[in-house]
Amino acid sequence: MGGMRDIIAFAAEGIEALAVAIIVVAIVHGSIRFLIDITQKSDSAYEQYKAHLGKGLLLGLEFLVAADVVRTVVLDPTLQNVMILGLLVVIRTFLSWSLVVEIEGAWPWQRAKSVEGTSVESTSVESTSVEG
Repeated sequence: MGGMRDIIAFAAEGIEALAVAIIVVAIVHGSIRFLIDITQKSDSAYEQYKAHLGKGLLLGLEFLVAADVVRTVVLDPTLQNVMILGLLVVIRTFLSWSLVVEIEGAWPWQRAKSVEGTSVESTSVESTSVEG
């Protein structure tokens, strides 16, 4: 049974390493794209940079949560560790939501309402113009 625990611990560490790599690659790639956009005098260079970094951070955070879940649930499922995991998930969820707000300018549930409202309005305008 010790061998399986070692494999799972190694997998959790691999997932964490992947998360760090994703974040680093997003920062490097986003920064290079930002520098290229600035030299081409793009008006939306900063917004694109911010969105690119935010998406990389979001993906990295998701992998970090997955690694914590694997480590806590499989390797050491004590009440204290599960409570710590819950706190980490809450903190990372808040960070994820904050990044989404920063990237998209609205909370995820507000974005869904505005998308629904837009599609309903555009559909009604299209059907009105076809009939008229």
